Amino acid sequence: MTDSNNNNKDDPFSYLHGFGNEFESECLEGALPQGRNNPKQPPYHLYTEQLSGTAFTKPRTAGNRRVWLYRLQPSVTALSQRPLEPVVKNNDGRKEPVYFGHTPPTDCEPQVNALRWHPRPSIINDSNDNKNESITFIEGCQLMCHGGSSAQKQGVAMYLWECNTSMTHSSLSNADGEFLLVPQRGTIRVVTELGMLQVAPQEIIVIPRGIHFSVHLVKEDGDEDATTTTTTSHRGYMLEVYGGDGFQLPELGPIGSNGLANARDFCHPVAATYGQTNKNNNMTPFQMYAKMQSQLFVQPTASSDSGPSSLSPYNVVAWHGNYLPYKYDLQKFCTVNSVSYDHLDPSIYTVLTCPSSTLQGTALTDFVIFPPRYMATDENTFRPPWFHRNTMSEYMGLIVGQYDAKPNGAFLPGGASLHNCMVPHGPDAVAVQKATADPCTEPTYFDKGLAFMFETYLPLTVAPVALTDVEWLDVNYAPSSWKSLTVSGQFSAWEALVQVEQEAQEKLTRRKAASETK
Repeated sequence: MTDSNNNNKDDPFSYLHGFGNEFESECLEGALPQGRNNPKQPPYHLYTEQLSGTAFTKPRTAGNRRVWLYRLQPSVTALSQRPLEPVVKNNDGRKEPVYFGHTPPTDCEPQVNALRWHPRPSIINDSNDNKNESITFIEGCQLMCHGGSSAQKQGVAMYLWECNTSMTHSSLSNADGEFLLVPQRGTIRVVTELGMLQVAPQEIIVIPRGIHFSVHLVKEDGDEDATTTTTTSHRGYMLEVYGGDGFQLPELGPIGSNGLANARDFCHPVAATYGQTNKNNNMTPFQMYAKMQSQLFVQPTASSDSGPSSLSPYNVVAWHGNYLPYKYDLQKFCTVNSVSYDHLDPSIYTVLTCPSSTLQGTALTDFVIFPPRYMATDENTFRPPWFHRNTMSEYMGLIVGQYDAKPNGAFLPGGASLHNCMVPHGPDAVAVQKATADPCTEPTYFDKGLAFMFETYLPLTVAPVALTDVEWLDVNYAPSSWKSLTVSGQFSAWEALVQVEQEAQEKLTRRKAASETK
């Protein structure tokens, strides 16, 4: 089904609705071949190209994903890409390859402490003119955490991004995996080979492996800022999943056939071209970037070693299939929660999941949100999350407002935290005191913010820059959150506990003596 307004007056695009469905779309009437996929001569003399997101032989019931493209020029014309010019990063003058996210995953370091970051200091030009003036999405991505291997198609990476300039004449394709973008400040317009999508804070977009895309910025008045920089940078979070099959909806089990993220609320683009001609009816130059095993490549022109290509990748006039980018409005999430007692596991807030190919019943990664919701009404329920050590690693961010387990104001929108595999974490002292004193005699509706979590079964390593910038890293996170949670002075059974320990020791002594006499 095509929705002309998407129930959002600020979004100018039409969409096709439904998760995982087979769709077809054309921006020129009659461009889509009928009755076959690759005719000898497609309509309008277009070229036929298939983009396969899974192996040919993957069962349909297991999510075989591909899309047929009918385009002005095939992708093979852009096969002269080469690594970006190495840059000097070491004191000894050695040059290193250019990595997406500015940090090689191999440089990331393991961590066994709870970590939290303030919103990252802006990388955009400041009043002293000592920072960058013009930053696109590619330049503004910073790797934060990494686990697994892109070469093995089994792993994840987590990023922060900030930009103030649209990718007007450049594109990026990612051979390593699937991107999930979470805008936190500013609306973005994402141009893809399959069409265009507009994504605002409290929405997400998923871009499958290999699909070219460009991130454009939308000003507060709704117009695209395509030629100039914005006065306030746009920023957000991003999860990259290397798993071969990408994201899917979580199984609902006993919940039934409805709830959480409903399939009908996922929006796919309709066919559209972009950047084919300029005002003089000439081909608009394009710089095409590619990411492979975290390294950046670019296609040079025929006459120089760097510079834009004459090909815009956004030349698909028609398509049909199910391997498509999509967006989702997090405010449409149908929340499930306890209506009697206890704080349930956060898995009930899973929007999307990517199952592990090796561990049954375990996610390589989950995207989880903590939306507005009613809390349990039982008078003896501790409402915030419990103290926890988890085999899964938890990277959290805050889109807007506050997080109910950290109400002291130190966890800010644009900030982040990491509780790695088996690292203790939980509500801070303020939340504990407040929840313990809460009579819980009537339902409580939490609507003060929207937080999210990237969760993975992999232990994560952290980029060195995120561990050394004290303006960014919250060095007081653990002390300010939990230092006051000492042994309870109100503990009322010290004598009984001491007696239990003594009896246990006496029991061991008697057993030892009995064994020695035999």
